[in-house]
Amino acid sequence: MHDAWWQRGAIYQIYPRSFMDAGGDGVGDLPGILARLEHLEALGVEAIWLSPFFRSPMADFGYDVADYCDVDPVFGTLADADRLIAACHERDIKVVVDWVPNHSSDRHPWFQESRAGRDSPRRDWYVWRDPAHGGGPPNNWRSSFDAVGPAWTFDEATGQYYLNSFTPQQPDLNWENPEVEAAMHDTLRFWLDRGVDGFRMDVIHKIAKDPQLRDNRDGERRRDEDWPTIHDRLRRIRAVLDEYEDRMMVGEVYLYDLERLLEYLNSGDQLHLAHNFAFLHLPWDAAAFRRGIEDFTALSSERAWPAWFLGNHDHQRLATRHGPAQARAGMLLVTTLRGTPFVYQGDELGLPDAVVPPERVVDVDGRDPERAPMPWEPGPGAGFTTGEPWLPLVADADRLCVAAQAADAGSMLALTCRLLALRREREVLRHGEQAMLHEVPAGVLAYVRELGGERVLVAINFTGAPAVVPLGGGAALVLSTDAARAPGEALDGALALGPHEGVVAELGRSGILRRP
Repeated sequence: MHDAWWQRGAIYQIYPRSFMDAGGDGVGDLPGILARLEHLEALGVEAIWLSPFFRSPMADFGYDVADYCDVDPVFGTLADADRLIAACHERDIKVVVDWVPNHSSDRHPWFQESRAGRDSPRRDWYVWRDPAHGGGPPNNWRSSFDAVGPAWTFDEATGQYYLNSFTPQQPDLNWENPEVEAAMHDTLRFWLDRGVDGFRMDVIHKIAKDPQLRDNRDGERRRDEDWPTIHDRLRRIRAVLDEYEDRMMVGEVYLYDLERLLEYLNSGDQLHLAHNFAFLHLPWDAAAFRRGIEDFTALSSERAWPAWFLGNHDHQRLATRHGPAQARAGMLLVTTLRGTPFVYQGDELGLPDAVVPPERVVDVDGRDPERAPMPWEPGPGAGFTTGEPWLPLVADADRLCVAAQAADAGSMLALTCRLLALRREREVLRHGEQAMLHEVPAGVLAYVRELGGERVLVAINFTGAPAVVPLGGGAALVLSTDAARAPGEALDGALALGPHEGVVAELGRSGILRRP
């Protein structure tokens, strides 16, 4: 059975500043990623997603883009990007680039022209408005960053406000202007022509807003994002990608309403994938995850394909949110569900958040702890840099580093490698049917993946106490998050689960579950 590359294996997010520093300045770069491709190859990822490496003043660490078609010198050069893309392709690893369409940097030439005067030819490339009656911002829209406040910045020179959904250094592009849309499409073609395989589209739901800029009101549809015009805009973006062969677009659609989220997927001609933030924010509770998975499935058309993730560069790491054992179980969950798993760098090591003292804080929204550099080997700089790391390393980096875990068959790294290998080996885990099981003990999440008579049971104990899942017929253990359990263990009549343990078991053709 054929499946698209973006449906097969894990997509691994690299935050370039923190992955590997080849230059010795304490900041990760593209040559550093190139130097560590063996790790990604050994891990068995299908693709890498690179957070922004474009030219930027770094007010939001690359999400404020000053040139969409060049590499910031802190990360390297365009030639470095070309070499990285080619080297990944030689290893059958696809490359996904982070595209930031909602806003540019205030240093972008487009915005410099736009703010030069009210009569500037590019004035309407951004969202400018007069102050409200009596003064103040034009409406009540707020920045996505609490520390920023209103989503408007007053420009003394021209006497108007410009919209910034994030920081004042990130003015929103005006997607109501066809010239802006065409120019942004061209930035996609620039990277598609260089061979990238897809795009992660930053806050893509923000590129469609109420053109009348009316206030947000409680109980009504938000007017500063997810406006109905988003869907035709996405279809036109998809048409750009479809000019090229076998390309993919995944959207950061930060909506908790699954019905609205599925509107980006169900027609099959918009996004290929959409990050599910409702899933990310679920409490560590089996019933909550069961409902979240079932609700997404129930609302999905045949064309929709899920994307599962439990961490990224903007959110506290799972090992810190819930614990190390839960991080192991979470990795088993996202890699065995029907859909595409996304893995954030360091989660294959079970990294916790780093402790960042007040004098080292650099991010406006408190996201430094999950962006700490990758520990590669014991010693100063943890193999990440020969200089001073731009952020502190995680505690216990010598024990958690790649080199230490690679030598430990029971490590989180070893578990992740086994899970991704299992997904490659077992067609049933890639596109088999999925049925959630309800007749299991409270606190246990269980589902069966089935394809052509092959039946695999996945069971995860979300509690801190042992649990037993009764089985009818024979079964055998394939993999457990508990490194002490060996594959092939016979499960006759019952599957015993330790606290926060997850397992994959072979049910066989006749094995059935029975009520506890």
